[in-house]
Amino acid sequence: PELSFAIRQLKADTGVVVTASHNPREYNGYKAYWSDGAQVIEPHDTGIIEEVNKVTDVKTISKEDAIKAGTLVLIDKEIDEKYWEMCKAQLFRPALIKEYAKNVSIVYTPLHGTGAMHVEKVLGDLGLSVTTVPEQRNPDGNFPTVPKPNPEEKAALTMAVELGKKEKADCVMATDPDSDRFGTAFPDKDGNFVLLSGNQMGALLMEYVLLSRKEQNNLPADSFVVRSIVTSPFGDEICKKYGVKMIECLTGFKWIAAVEAQIEAAKTGTYVFGLEESYGYKVETEVMDKDGVSAAALCAEMTMYWRSQGQSLLEHLDNLYKEYGYFEDRAISKNFPGMEGVSVMKGIMAKLRAEGLKSLGGKKVVQIRDIQTSVSYDPANPSAKTSIDLPKSNVLQFFLEGGTIVSARPSGTEPKIKFYINTKTPVEGTCDKCLAKAKEEAGKLCDSITAEINAILDDASK
Repeated sequence: PELSFAIRQLKADTGVVVTASHNPREYNGYKAYWSDGAQVIEPHDTGIIEEVNKVTDVKTISKEDAIKAGTLVLIDKEIDEKYWEMCKAQLFRPALIKEYAKNVSIVYTPLHGTGAMHVEKVLGDLGLSVTTVPEQRNPDGNFPTVPKPNPEEKAALTMAVELGKKEKADCVMATDPDSDRFGTAFPDKDGNFVLLSGNQMGALLMEYVLLSRKEQNNLPADSFVVRSIVTSPFGDEICKKYGVKMIECLTGFKWIAAVEAQIEAAKTGTYVFGLEESYGYKVETEVMDKDGVSAAALCAEMTMYWRSQGQSLLEHLDNLYKEYGYFEDRAISKNFPGMEGVSVMKGIMAKLRAEGLKSLGGKKVVQIRDIQTSVSYDPANPSAKTSIDLPKSNVLQFFLEGGTIVSARPSGTEPKIKFYINTKTPVEGTCDKCLAKAKEEAGKLCDSITAEINAILDDASK
């Protein structure tokens, strides 16, 4: 995220960050950014590759000679300090932070990445006590203590949660190695840490932003939020309450940034938040990518705000469920390694596209959305198709009666197909028993759909 910020600050033409991101070390590579600070999309992505393929000779120069010639200029505090101030400027209640910060303790892990300096500095400036997992504090591209440095995965947060229990922390935070993804865990009434999903934290942060903007008379009538098509519609319900438009886009924060840039260039809306289920959030406009550092600061303030209202963050999440319905999510990944895996994946998507699905988990499929062919239709009447306004992508979505959505998407970086399941169960009444029943019913539905999808994949891959 700081790279995106620096591109915009320095009015650079492009930027590159070398990273494995949240993946194992063998995925080390680079992300390419355009002059707007966002990761490249069409037509720049293919244009760059065309130029790369023309290269036949690579000339090199030593770092020392490059610095001496002025072709390499190292930057540090002039960008770092501006970036830190920008992150803190996104907060809404400095007086509340000053009052509560001394009573809030946070355990944090950068998962062997770049986040420690930034998160420690920003949260420290707010007066918060931050204890960083010592074994994971320093950058190490081998990621020695975790199978994957991915805050989405429970195993990656094991050491942080153990330290959180020892320190009796109010919150455990994690950023992935390039610090754009942000994961959290919070203690329940029994002191056991509960890991929040990307959909849950996204809904909480978004609701806090909308609530705060409305209280401070800073929620314009043309405000909009952007989410990816595989992110839970939980946030859609919250947006309706605040009269804010929710816009869908393809998976990946580069598409969220593209929607933001397009609307703001046309001056037809005011961006207030962007989120995706894979632990990506962005409240600021100065960065055109997801940002785990500003998300950490906003999450800290949000935690203190709900504490001032007599609620823990987990309690507030339950209250949101009681108001909007219970949303449960699952993700299934099926790997297809080797060269033959590519053709198997293509065959599975082709079969799903041709045959569709009539039902899943005992629920009727009432709509199919095919992003690749830009159409939507009722499987009971497949000839009556309506067009959809999204860039083409190899994604299929099945909308079930009752509000459940199942999305199938081959990964763009790994040899696997990912299925995303988003369910919604009404909560009748206000008692905890109703919420528990909704969780149970949603869980059963997710398990049933998971079993059916696995059977489909196993049969198709034979």
